[in-house]
Amino acid sequence: MSYKTHSIQTPETYSKVAVALHWLVAAALLAQFLLGWWMLDIPKDPPGVRAWWFNLHKSIGLCIALAVALRLAWRASHPVGQHPGLPVWQRRVARVSHWLLYLCTAALPVTGLLGSMFTKYPVLFFGIRLLPRNHDWPAAKQWMSQLHYCLVWMLMALVLLHIAAAARHWWRNDGVAQRMGLHAWRTHSHARSS
Repeated sequence: MSYKTHSIQTPETYSKVAVALHWLVAAALLAQFLLGWWMLDIPKDPPGVRAWWFNLHKSIGLCIALAVALRLAWRASHPVGQHPGLPVWQRRVARVSHWLLYLCTAALPVTGLLGSMFTKYPVLFFGIRLLPRNHDWPAAKQWMSQLHYCLVWMLMALVLLHIAAAARHWWRNDGVAQRMGLHAWRTHSHARSS
């Protein structure tokens, strides 16, 4: 069975806004992963340095939540059907994994924000205090931190699955990767190698 783009029905592609939001969220998530793991090793002395990086992480997380909300709103108003050339099981896996990606990406900033609300430290969004006062509740803070940590691992697993699937579609040139702009890279790399 041939998976060449010309042998299957050409799918409707995502709009430029959807593609831009996809790659914006992807880049921000990569930055968050790297920053999140790195900042755990920042010493607590001198005071203020660790807090500054944690507040930057929270600020970026809230921006990601906003971008995901915009992406979901855009997707709801600009629906794109699934690729017609894919087997049913692949379409189902893609649908479930995409919604799990959205869920994790939205839940992470919420758990991070709630965890921050249960400490004595203010929640700052790029230096602006978001809440008038916090409630210092160590047990709730610990629970939210553990949930946040579990969601990070779950999201990383989903992202790796997503990347592996995208790479597979890109390699097979079956028309799926072109929907998010990956087809142009394949065309360019083929042109250079020939």
